[in-house]
Amino acid sequence: MGNRADEYGTDVEIYRKALTTTIHADTATCAPDKLLDLLDRLGLERQEVRTAGPVYIWHEVPEHLDADEQKRLASRAIPALLMTGYKVNCTPEVFDPNAYEQAVHEICSGHPRPATQHPAPAAAPERPAPPRRTP
Repeated sequence: MGNRADEYGTDVEIYRKALTTTIHADTATCAPDKLLDLLDRLGLERQEVRTAGPVYIWHEVPEHLDADEQKRLASRAIPALLMTGYKVNCTPEVFDPNAYEQAVHEICSGHPRPATQHPAPAAAPERPAPPRRTP
């Protein structure tokens, strides 16, 4: 198994896997959990293969998205990765400049759009308010 991030000296390499429609985000061998967790939060799905030797970890854009939305999700992840100090490379065939610019604008304005919607945690049950008395 090859690892493009190791090969090119980057933290993350985003590209379309040869002969497939899958967009990969390869991370360097021994990538920190902080980076892997950030990719998870940005909407990419973590994949893992355990061997007798190394454990191979990479991320993929969810396959249930259409091709344009896959490119948008991959491109929107790049500004957050760059702003946290990671070295990122993305092939032109999967890069959507409009989605990238929108993500940059949202980050700069302090209103980033979450990549995936997670249900809110269940709130603790509240005690009912005492009945109001009216004179």
